[in-house]
Amino acid sequence: MPVTGGHVRTLAFIVLSGVLAVVLITTLLLLGVQPRAVFTVGFLVRSWCEALGFHAPNSVGVVSTVIVTWACIVALWVIVARLVRRAA
Repeated sequence: MPVTGGHVRTLAFIVLSGVLAVVLITTLLLLGVQPRAVFTVGFLVRSWCEALGFHAPNSVGVVSTVIVTWACIVALWVIVARLVRRAA
């Protein structure tokens, strides 16, 4: 299967948005935002897991925060791409 522009764009989309999510979280922490504020989603997921009887390590909170941040970046990217396509 030949590599097309669409495949390269999709790969860049997935990889770059993941890297951007990690960089965004790291930047917020370096700028002095309280970890409790940055990892709010992670704390919610951990508390939900513990309410169900599972012991959730801190990594579950970190990964869930990165995944939610990644999903927000992807959603924003899709919205901007549609607006640009519509304007053209």
